[in-house]
Amino acid sequence: MRELTYYIGATIDGYIAGPGGEFDQLPIEPDISAYINGLRPETIPTAFREPLGLADAPNLLYDTVLMGRGTYLPGLESGSPSPYAHLKQYVFSASLDPVLAPDVTFVAEHAVEVVRELKRQEGQGIWLCGGGKLAASLVDEIDEIVLKRYPLVLGGGLPLFDGPYAPLRFDLADKRVFESGMSVETYRAR
Repeated sequence: MRELTYYIGATIDGYIAGPGGEFDQLPIEPDISAYINGLRPETIPTAFREPLGLADAPNLLYDTVLMGRGTYLPGLESGSPSPYAHLKQYVFSASLDPVLAPDVTFVAEHAVEVVRELKRQEGQGIWLCGGGKLAASLVDEIDEIVLKRYPLVLGGGLPLFDGPYAPLRFDLADKRVFESGMSVETYRAR
């Protein structure tokens, strides 16, 4: 069975973006960038793969990406209606028109059922790219959380999980700290 991995960047205080979705305060430092590009090249948006020398890089871990509306919109607004063209893309939104991108599957409801069906299919892993509301709705389906931790406090913004209070235990499986102060923490569902 395929696994669902929530792979995302977050600050020390647990925010994935500012209150308006701003993520410009969350730069990927060069030391962690090399690590990410080597281990998870498929998580680099299609538009940036060639400039980074990853145009022909294989999908090592994932062949499917899931995004909420807020995660998808920045790419759409910058002229990339298919931000991860090298992956099967699912956008969970009741308000976006499927005509926007024919190679993106837009899902209006039932995220849990869609993910369970995807997990039963053959293929590589499924990457939950964001955001916090979608992650909260899928928390019981998440097998692994890989957190790029920024040594930064925002004090407010969009949380890593934006949903009801529902404690769920994950175990720390790996942690790597980089010279820049960033870290990558891997947690597995119990």
